[in-house]
Amino acid sequence: MNLADYAQVSNYAIASATGIVALAFLAHVAEWGFARRSAPASAQVPVTAGAPAETVADDAPASPEESPSRPDVLSSIAYSLAVLASVVLVVGMVSRGLAAQRVPWGNMYEFGVGGALVALVVYVVVARISPIEWLGGIVTGFALVVLGMASSTYVPAGPLVPALHSYWLVIHVAAVMIAGAFFLLGTAASVLYLVRARAEENGTVGPTLSRFPTAAVMDQLAYRVIAVGFPLWTFGALIAGPIWAHYAWGRYWGWDPKEVWAFITWVVYAGYLHARATAGWKGKRAATIAIVGFATFLFSYYGVNLFGSGLHSYAK
Repeated sequence: MNLADYAQVSNYAIASATGIVALAFLAHVAEWGFARRSAPASAQVPVTAGAPAETVADDAPASPEESPSRPDVLSSIAYSLAVLASVVLVVGMVSRGLAAQRVPWGNMYEFGVGGALVALVVYVVVARISPIEWLGGIVTGFALVVLGMASSTYVPAGPLVPALHSYWLVIHVAAVMIAGAFFLLGTAASVLYLVRARAEENGTVGPTLSRFPTAAVMDQLAYRVIAVGFPLWTFGALIAGPIWAHYAWGRYWGWDPKEVWAFITWVVYAGYLHARATAGWKGKRAATIAIVGFATFLFSYYGVNLFGSGLHSYAK
């Protein structure tokens, strides 16, 4: 295969993966829709910490006319589609790298596809360790939006600008992408926490929300995954990034717009972890800070490239 063939394979694979992610998201939407139609009794099963809300007794009768496990089946299908999309995206990114003869992280199109891939991979891996499939709807929806935005910034595969010719590119971008994936999981848990907590306070936890863990479980998960992502962000954005900047531009820190917003993101998440560890902040205040932190992450990742200027403008 020549370089043009690799580029074509990459384009087909990424387009196919986008379609698969869309199917995964629709499967989650269907899951929630069928859960809403479930019998009221199934929505009133008490939730225990660490257990899915839909858990029922092993000897619970199953109706042959309307299977109560249909939402579970759809959830499993959505997860399997997320795994498949991850595999196809890997093919697309590897082919893109072969076509460009470099690491495929040199512009906004590649950043977007790579970010969606890392978000999906982190989700499917963590879901194998801990039951977090209930986050799948937000993760696949976010990945779908990112892939759609990436397609609007498509550029043909080509060589890197001189500033990017360093192995620190791989270290820096990989670390911040993985950190961003954990921040995404934490934000998704925080958003769902706010919804579930409000429903619990009002006594309006319906069949759909009953498929999710309790608000306390969501709050704890958000804290744990953000605590994992924060040191990765610290290393990628504030250690590996400045080292790469010194290699490329002869200085470690120059208050470039992307550097400033990366630091703002670090400050917000540092405040989140500090408030939880020392002041005992939990619940709505912590969830709000987590969401604000992810908003600053998104702006540093996309907004600065779209609206800002500086030495990172090559990433447009």
